[in-house]
Amino acid sequence: MQTMKEPTRLFDFPYYQLEKQPLEKSLVSNFEGKWQSISTQEFVDQINLISKGLLEMGVKPGDKIGLISHNNRMEWNIMDHGILQIGAIDVPIYPTMSERDYEYIFNHAELTYCFVSNEEIFEKVQNIRDKVPSLQGIFTFEHVKGAERWVKVMDKGKEGNQEEVEKIKETIKEDDLATLIYTSGTTGTPKGVMLTHKNIASNATCSVKRLPLMEEGEGRTLSFLPVCHIYERMLHYMYMYNCSTIYFAESLETIKEDLNRSQPHIFTAVPRLLEKFYDGIVAKGSENKGVKKALFMWAINLALKWEPDGQNGSWYEFKLGIARKLIFSKVKAALGLTNIKAVASGSAALQPRLARFFNGAGIPVYEGYGLTETSPVIAVNSERDPGMLRIGTVGKPIDKVEVKIAEDGEILCKGPNVMIGYYKNPEKTAEVLRDGWFHTGDIGEISDDGFLKITDRKKEIFKTSGGKYIAPQLLENKMKESLFIEQVMVVGEAQKFPAAIVIPSFDALKTWCKQHDMEYPGDEEICNNQRIKDRIWKDVEKSNKTFGRWEQVKVIELVCEPFSIENGMLTPTLKLKRKPILEKYKELINSIYNN
Repeated sequence: MQTMKEPTRLFDFPYYQLEKQPLEKSLVSNFEGKWQSISTQEFVDQINLISKGLLEMGVKPGDKIGLISHNNRMEWNIMDHGILQIGAIDVPIYPTMSERDYEYIFNHAELTYCFVSNEEIFEKVQNIRDKVPSLQGIFTFEHVKGAERWVKVMDKGKEGNQEEVEKIKETIKEDDLATLIYTSGTTGTPKGVMLTHKNIASNATCSVKRLPLMEEGEGRTLSFLPVCHIYERMLHYMYMYNCSTIYFAESLETIKEDLNRSQPHIFTAVPRLLEKFYDGIVAKGSENKGVKKALFMWAINLALKWEPDGQNGSWYEFKLGIARKLIFSKVKAALGLTNIKAVASGSAALQPRLARFFNGAGIPVYEGYGLTETSPVIAVNSERDPGMLRIGTVGKPIDKVEVKIAEDGEILCKGPNVMIGYYKNPEKTAEVLRDGWFHTGDIGEISDDGFLKITDRKKEIFKTSGGKYIAPQLLENKMKESLFIEQVMVVGEAQKFPAAIVIPSFDALKTWCKQHDMEYPGDEEICNNQRIKDRIWKDVEKSNKTFGRWEQVKVIELVCEPFSIENGMLTPTLKLKRKPILEKYKELINSIYNN
């Protein structure tokens, strides 16, 4: 019997599925209020139409094509493979990025065409079109007045030559560049991470071994995290490899309805979503009275003590079995997770209590770790085999990926998943790729039995609980353009949104008060004055407009003691000492996120 060839290039995955286990429902998406699906064969047929259409439009190997969608949808995946199998390079872009970032990325990547989902994104791209000389056309997935739809490309493909597509496919190697993914940098300009077919394909085929075993062809998955990010995108290839149906959620707001509709075996999450689920579960259960409430709280407290591999003993497992049957089975049914076998949590640190709760409740949550530059998975927990899950860690490295800790504690990574560099940026590339190892910028430790634990950030960039990168210095520098802000520090590591601790400019506010016939309340009282706070907030809102939505500061708190060398909050070179400031204002920061 002939052994099936493993996919080594990204466009191999649909063909692999077609040969191994063709699905009647390969992709399921919502089109204008109606749920529709396409089979594996239809998926492959439409990919080829796109490839032929692009060739008819003059697209050549090496051309860059942008993909921007406000939600995940089958059109994105069809375009992805159609672009890649003719040697072109796709450039996925966040829909929430600012027009300034769009202009930079479009020109830096020299995009020839761009495919967008809806009118809002179409208008944003139209606004910068004249500033991008390389851009030849914009197509939309949805009906947008005055715009050409993506189906026009497929129509052109009907006139094309499949032999030409096949000829190009044969020339594409696994080490060829497949995609450019732009991430925020400390300088304010996004960096284009260059990932090859091999980078991502190897990550998909190695990561699948951490999934629970499922019958081939029966798996259902739900996709809602942004597919422009490598985390969700890599998993799409992995789902195809695993011959699982991919359902696309309508939006983050409809996630519960989408979970109930798709009844997935697997989906991916970020800690913020799990936090919301947990808060909702506790709030709902707390509405009960008497015995019902007592039973519910007993089950919650039991789940919060969960440990893997039966470490708590048989009596605990017996009680947990009762809690799962009486309480958590109803919770799972309400969330649409009756069939769930794995929830992959990534993009930010997961609180250990959430990992314990969901695993205890029978909703297996596996935390992992990686970066865009590592395609992305470096390590991930799993219960597929005993001894592969430990709470408070990000698991063990996946196959073919090596991890070591540098002398200064930085996590270093080597493997087929590591990027080939930053596009047009050899200096930044040389900073992170040294001696054959990728320097992650994170601090960690590896246990004697191989579990990786993240302990700190080497750099100041942090992530919100939604998995979005925040470069605080950029926000701070912009906010300090206000006459009324003397000093500022942005906070929000692993929280829902960025916020800021602001030291007002007392002299500027004295002048402002005088100009507005207002008595200056004094340096100590100014921080509690709502009118003053509102005036400063007006400038913060103005600075927010230059950033993507996820980067924007949502709350400010005024404090009256300036950051100084003397009080330990500035270095001798007048840089913010973030840890002492976080410690000093710990209660204030907690109050921001607990309100």
